[in-house]
Amino acid sequence: QVQLVESGGGLVQAGGSLRLSCAASGRTFSRYVMGWFRQAPGKEREFVAAISTSGSSTYYADSVKGRFTISRDNAKNTVYLQMNSLKPQDTAVYYCAAGPGGNYRDTEAYGHWGQGTQVTVSS
Repeated sequence: QVQLVESGGGLVQAGGSLRLSCAASGRTFSRYVMGWFRQAPGKEREFVAAISTSGSSTYYADSVKGRFTISRDNAKNTVYLQMNSLKPQDTAVYYCAAGPGGNYRDTEAYGHWGQGTQVTVSS
């Protein structure tokens, strides 16, 4: 079992940056593929980014490619999402998730979720 706690959200102007963190409990963090998803009001939860267990492979939604960077520190049981050049359409609750692998873009591939952190980008 792993518990996930996100932090780092907030209010930022368009063009600004934020770094989200997701701290995981337990001693098996390095065995999980980690993902970031987001959900805007009235919309479905959507894939943002994912990272392999070792951190050697990363994957991004087209909408954030080149602006967001996912990384992990297995020694600290933490995954990060560096978000640059933020746009108003990035406004959403951001969730981190842990899973054994598979279709990393699919919420069904993840069995553990954090509570989410709000990111609001003003124009």
